[in-house]
Amino acid sequence: MSELRVQTRTGSTTHLTDSVLEAFRANLRGQLVLPGEADYAERRRLWNGMIDKHPAIIVRCAGTADVIASVNLARDHDLLFAVRGGGHNVAGSASCDGGMVIDLSDMRSVRVDPDVPVARVEGGATLGDLDHETQAFGLAAPLGVVSRTGVAGLTLGGGYGWLTRKYGLSCDNLLSVDIVTADGQLRRASPTEHPDLFWAVRGGGGNFGVVTSFEFRLHPVGPEVMLLAAFYPLAVAQEGLRAFREYMATAPEDLFSLAVLWRCPEGSMFPEEMQGQNVLVFIGVYSGPIEQGEQAIRPLREFDTPIADLSGPVSWLEAQRFFDADYPDGRLYYWKSTYLDRLSDEAIEMLVEQTMERPSADSSVDVWYLGGAYSRIGADETAVGRRDAEVMIGLEANWSEPEHSDANIQWARDAHARLRPFSSGGSYVNFGGYAEDSDEVVRDVYERNLERLAEVKRRYDPANLFRVNHNIRPGAG
Repeated sequence: MSELRVQTRTGSTTHLTDSVLEAFRANLRGQLVLPGEADYAERRRLWNGMIDKHPAIIVRCAGTADVIASVNLARDHDLLFAVRGGGHNVAGSASCDGGMVIDLSDMRSVRVDPDVPVARVEGGATLGDLDHETQAFGLAAPLGVVSRTGVAGLTLGGGYGWLTRKYGLSCDNLLSVDIVTADGQLRRASPTEHPDLFWAVRGGGGNFGVVTSFEFRLHPVGPEVMLLAAFYPLAVAQEGLRAFREYMATAPEDLFSLAVLWRCPEGSMFPEEMQGQNVLVFIGVYSGPIEQGEQAIRPLREFDTPIADLSGPVSWLEAQRFFDADYPDGRLYYWKSTYLDRLSDEAIEMLVEQTMERPSADSSVDVWYLGGAYSRIGADETAVGRRDAEVMIGLEANWSEPEHSDANIQWARDAHARLRPFSSGGSYVNFGGYAEDSDEVVRDVYERNLERLAEVKRRYDPANLFRVNHNIRPGAG
């Protein structure tokens, strides 16, 4: 009888016999994929080209029963395992070397009840899957800004997007989740059912179980929204960021905007001499009455003379896809973040300096202006604690040449360290670096909520089965 070597949670190896694997395979509605089989090379591949891991087992789950069986197998045999949703996963925690991957990416069902209105979304769905169904009814859930992002990872980490100032984070719009916990039980977590668990999954990441289904509150959005996309030379970036700060402090909550320090794309809509040069871009979406959209975005289109202006009415689906081409599969990614209480002139100067020092033109410094509905949620109402910050700074190191990895990662880390004097703490777990940075990230992200999260972890995952993530360890009790 042959055996499969699989890594355990403690770093040793165990052996699964053919009889164990065949019994497990026979009870799956999905597919068990092992090294050497036809689908293995494709199924192990992740979006972030920096992550090149070789799991011993991949379980392509077709439904909740498959997830329960996978968690039970991992627990009973002490297997190291990771959980994969439907999208990007910058940190690389959707896979593990030598262990098992519980892959939900085939579970993409979305069911909309427009009369309530709510959507029930499986754990492998992407933002594009959800938007496709909700827009049939002129509805949307507050999600991210790239349609190929996975709903699960985005929401469990908080979830910033074009509707954050109007309706809050993705996790603020959760009504319930179905979650398979470490004991192999399927639980419904909501404000009235396992409320401690419901609190924890709204920002606490994948630390508490496998969420197989999300129930979202929906809102009327679209079908048309006003897109803001104004490009300026970097020479006016400091003046532009000051104008951005002053306008967004009083801008309507229907407008969510980012100031992005980046490079000018190629294409006929951009002056040839500016293509590839450093630029400041105001990108945003106004989701209020479309006839008021032009007035709402005008101050950010006219503070100076833009080199290009792609602003105008677009469908909600087009707005959600605007960034898709800038985040291709297989590119190399490393992201960091921090919150600023105030976008000061000194911080602005430093952000522009860091932009000019980045090793890759594909990298960017992103200024997410917050406020509105986001800030009306208490710091202890969800696991996302920083609700009082004016802006979140995203530091995106994006590059293509593996030999330049060290320089690009160091750039993001250095920029993050240089921002510390301007920040009173906190960062966004979905922009938290790699899983190997876990201890530092967890302390920084959760701050005063960490002790409470550790206690919830102790109740539902005392052995820390769910550890391939930015890991919250079980509390002492």
